Amino acid sequence: MAWYAYCIAERQSFPELARHRRPMPLTGISGLFSNQIFLFPAGDLAVIVSEHSATDQERLDQQAARDHARVIADCFKLSTVLPFRFGTTFQDDDSLRRSVRSNQRHFLANVERLRGKAEMHLKVLVDDTCPGNSARDMTVGQQYLTSLRESATRQRERQSKARALSLQMHRMFLPIAEEITCKRTDSGKMLLDIAHLIDNKTIERYQNKYSSATAELKDCRMQLSGPWPPYHFVHRSAAQQSHA
Repeated sequence: MAWYAYCIAERQSFPELARHRRPMPLTGISGLFSNQIFLFPAGDLAVIVSEHSATDQERLDQQAARDHARVIADCFKLSTVLPFRFGTTFQDDDSLRRSVRSNQRHFLANVERLRGKAEMHLKVLVDDTCPGNSARDMTVGQQYLTSLRESATRQRERQSKARALSLQMHRMFLPIAEEITCKRTDSGKMLLDIAHLIDNKTIERYQNKYSSATAELKDCRMQLSGPWPPYHFVHRSAAQQSHA
């Protein structure tokens, strides 16, 4: 029997696994294509899975991706989770057990590191103060070199503004760790995509800080979502987290 894997959780979070070594149905949550969800015990961990067929593999679409995320979010309400990437499958029981066994130390360390924590997601849209002209003057000679220099200058200014804004967000929200990406949108604005790892106990305080930030930063359009499972922080080491 092939398995579709959603996430890894703590076995202790599911008392029904205390005396069982075989997969046990998890009630109240349906998987991809309405398949039954199972708790697959593996040492001190439990893998959240559903049965998977070749036909199911051909049906992995955007709706399936949303269902994948939904199952992880529902399990996150019950336990610390380490999400698998969408489309992760195992051929049979043995291949699933081998995979967990060979990575068990890493999984347990991540579970310990992320226990009691959640991810908050901020999108910050701000006007690009140095939009310039995206079309360079392609004539040879001095004009082209001048165009290149101006483009490089605009890019440095853009990066400097993004760093200053991300630092301001860090000081406002004081996350445990963060992941930030920045890009220029088609409309000529800068978009900062920020993932913050925070303690579950501080979620309400974080939301209050968001309300204050939206009132203070009039030149920014901000959007908040979460709390989510810690997608951006599952594969990070403790050293990387401390550095961030």
